Amino acid sequence: MTFRRNRIRVLQGSCAAIAFTVCAAGVQAQTIDTTNAEPAGDLARARAEPTGNATGPGEDIVVTGTRIQRPGMTSNSPITAVDAGEIRLQGATNIENVLNRLPQVTPDANENVSNGSDGTARINLRNLGSNRNLILVNGQRLLPIQATDVNLIPAALVKRIDVVTGGASAVYGSDAVSGVVNFIMLDDLNGARLDVQYGFSAHHNNNDFARDIVSANGYSNALSSPVDGQKFEATLALGANFADNRGNVTAYFGYRDIQPIVQAHRDVSACAFDPAGTGNSTLTCGGSSNNPFGLFQPLTGPSAGLRFNNTRDGNRTWVPYDSSFRYNTSPLNYFQRSDKRYTAGAFAHYEVTPAAEVYGSFMYMDDNTYSQVAPSALFQGTTYTINCNNPFLSQEQGQSLCGAGYGTSATQDLFIGYRPVAGNAKPRRDDLRHTDFRVTGGVRGEIAEGIRYDVNGLFSSVLFNENYQNDIDPQAANRGLQVVNVNGVATCTSVIDGTDPDCVPLDVFRYNGISDEAFDYIYAPTFTRGLDKETVISGTVTADLTSYGIKSPWSDEGIGVVLGVEHRRESLKFEADALAQRKGTQESQGKFNVTEFFTEVRLPIASGRPFLEALALTGGYRLSNYSSMEKKISTYKIEGEYAPVKDIRFRASYNRAIRAPNISELFAPQQIGNVSAQDPCSGPNPTATLGQCQLTGVTTAQYGHIFECPSEVCSAQGGGNPSLRPEEADTYTAGIVLTPQFLPRFNLSVDYFNIKVKDYISSVPASLIISQCFATGDPFFCGLFTRDPRSGVLFGEAGYVESTTQNTGSLKTSGIDIGANWSTRIADKVAVDVAFVGTWLNELLNEPLPGLGAYDCKGLFGPTCGQPTPEWRHQARITVSDANRIGSVSLNWRYIGGTKLTNNTDDPFLTGPSYIINSKIKAYNYFDLAASVEVKEGIAFRFGVNNLFDKDPPVIAQGLLSAFGNGNTYPGVYDIAGRSLFAGLSAAF
Repeated sequence: MTFRRNRIRVLQGSCAAIAFTVCAAGVQAQTIDTTNAEPAGDLARARAEPTGNATGPGEDIVVTGTRIQRPGMTSNSPITAVDAGEIRLQGATNIENVLNRLPQVTPDANENVSNGSDGTARINLRNLGSNRNLILVNGQRLLPIQATDVNLIPAALVKRIDVVTGGASAVYGSDAVSGVVNFIMLDDLNGARLDVQYGFSAHHNNNDFARDIVSANGYSNALSSPVDGQKFEATLALGANFADNRGNVTAYFGYRDIQPIVQAHRDVSACAFDPAGTGNSTLTCGGSSNNPFGLFQPLTGPSAGLRFNNTRDGNRTWVPYDSSFRYNTSPLNYFQRSDKRYTAGAFAHYEVTPAAEVYGSFMYMDDNTYSQVAPSALFQGTTYTINCNNPFLSQEQGQSLCGAGYGTSATQDLFIGYRPVAGNAKPRRDDLRHTDFRVTGGVRGEIAEGIRYDVNGLFSSVLFNENYQNDIDPQAANRGLQVVNVNGVATCTSVIDGTDPDCVPLDVFRYNGISDEAFDYIYAPTFTRGLDKETVISGTVTADLTSYGIKSPWSDEGIGVVLGVEHRRESLKFEADALAQRKGTQESQGKFNVTEFFTEVRLPIASGRPFLEALALTGGYRLSNYSSMEKKISTYKIEGEYAPVKDIRFRASYNRAIRAPNISELFAPQQIGNVSAQDPCSGPNPTATLGQCQLTGVTTAQYGHIFECPSEVCSAQGGGNPSLRPEEADTYTAGIVLTPQFLPRFNLSVDYFNIKVKDYISSVPASLIISQCFATGDPFFCGLFTRDPRSGVLFGEAGYVESTTQNTGSLKTSGIDIGANWSTRIADKVAVDVAFVGTWLNELLNEPLPGLGAYDCKGLFGPTCGQPTPEWRHQARITVSDANRIGSVSLNWRYIGGTKLTNNTDDPFLTGPSYIINSKIKAYNYFDLAASVEVKEGIAFRFGVNNLFDKDPPVIAQGLLSAFGNGNTYPGVYDIAGRSLFAGLSAAF
């Protein structure tokens, strides 16, 4: 999808001239007088003409959601447009945060995810998954769908973001099931433009409820008023016209630096909260049984099944383990990751003749981010072996472990939970680095009146390098535990037999017993590397047949036609070093290609007649031939629009999408990871019966002796599946757009959406597998348990729940979007702009397996439904400025409706242990204030405060969190930084 360059220069107009301000022409309705200055910070549904009125007579424009180009083209797809002014008023340096505020978007991978983060930022439309919407830049794919990362997009260079929240697969490909997000970039600058911004968080910790709990558990409370999370971004853009303005080159260079926020600096995350009290009526500080003093759980010998702990005094003494030994894992964890990003790129075009304009672009990013979590440990779940004549064992410990075998060469197997936090112990850090390249090029032009072509190519690659630091190598630790006395010197047996001459003895039988040399031996970084590539070659021909007289006799507009072909190749290669593979990471690779033919036809039936101001139908079809599938797949759409008068327009659409599995879903390596869950068969008094537990592989001897998952974190096996089938999706939309002439500069849109995905590609959540097995005894769910054969546990190397990718049941969501914009003047001296966008959710149904039944996550949060899914969300902004738009003040209101805990429902899919304390999350209201002033022509300052009243996020027990939960809350949904301030400077030369 491309734009005529002269139209863009007009559209940019005054925005480029004053640089700081807000180009709202991109989202105004047809009735708005474009001679007035643009309002600040427009954010609403696209009503009639998402690209404004700045076009000249007869010029074609492109609307996101269709490839048909026509003068005055209107959108039949519901579109939310976010302009550059809204981005600046939010003080955004991370573009995903701007989109996550929209009620149509559910937060996905973002800067607040630490443990398990891959360092990317993704967009999730309609809560249907980030793999079901496409990210575009000027109408072309950003990156391979499985490696999409909007960190590549510099916020300061975005002119407008179009969010199509409805099926667009017939137009852009099968991945656009829930819609597309199209970033329209500044690509025609003539001059220089500098944008610099700095911000930080200044939070006041005064959550007495959380502080009292932390103090009562003997932990340190958060600082009273931390100042942290500093963010700095600078972007320089340089552009020049040449060849009598027939060509332009615009280049940009960007730098971003984000400082971390640690969980120790916030009341809500200073410790890991667990439920406590009768009926789970309050919270307490939980933590990990992998503790600094040392937990021991013999699997063999006279004490098999018992749990011991080293004493706190540093003596070689064991006492029975209890919860007082738990380690607070929270303080060192990142609430906001550190990040450094460098971006560079260029956009260019040159019109050789009206029939041949050469164009291209280049985008580059080097992004380096760190996640940080608590220090590593000898984790429970790995089977360690201790020789009974180990010189570090005291007699009391040795007899407890070995009985009569103490002092002999006999060995015993056991779990150890020893987390060194003193000496050379360091927090685990995940060094995540993405190096992205994106190159496009093509030729376009008008070969006859109304007939245009565009032939282009795109190549993108994502190079991912990961270095996981300060993690303990369990094999090295196991060798360090097998120690004998050689002439009064503790010596590893692997040194004696020559299998590991570098082994250093490991003393875990007292607190703080590990030497610095032993730390250096057992700490071993792992390295993984991934490379994703995508090549796209496409060609389209667009025809407006008005001038050829091919039209309806009742319409002044002719038929519009698009014909196109596209070929796409994708590949994935993931490599891991030997240590990473020993820890369970698997290598993988795969590739596929697809050739697609597509078409769109728009038939204007009537126009400009009484009660038939506009009546038109649009159809689209795409045929896709995937090398990874046995047969071709078809996607199609039908759309209609009817405007009885200029003030009212009705629109409706139906889209059928067949989404093929992406390369990651097919070929991602299968590996074991952590999930928030607890095993009903664990503990001395299991909540499940022996009969129920036997269905999951528990033996009679194991029942009542299975260890609990540490920190309510069990294991699940995930990964790709080459046998996946495509999923089908049906999308219905219907809406009305009002632009009343009696109320100038006002527009209102109301759109209904209904999306259903069948055979959807996903994994069954581990929490659902566990709850369904024990609630129903269904052999499908109970058969997904793999228990450690020796201990029966559901964590560690050999115990997990199988949750790999497969074709599951169905997803369905429906609701209503409402958007409005209004701009007015008061006494010709003050301009007032109001923008509103809201979504009412009717349902969010998930059918895990065909015929099994479905559960509705509307208004809920919890282990199975995940992040809060409120029935109503909205964002509203009011901006007041002087008549000339030199200075303005803007107030934004974000509303997140209340939600209830899934566990407390009577839905058999969702029910679980009931909670009083977290039974619901109340509605949240956030207010943001921003101001801007033009101090000189082309130079302007902006200032702002987000979360003006410094509102804390909700405190949620860690066991109730799921994907994207962190620090006892959902940081993508709620503000975790507290009050955040920013100041920026924009200058155009």
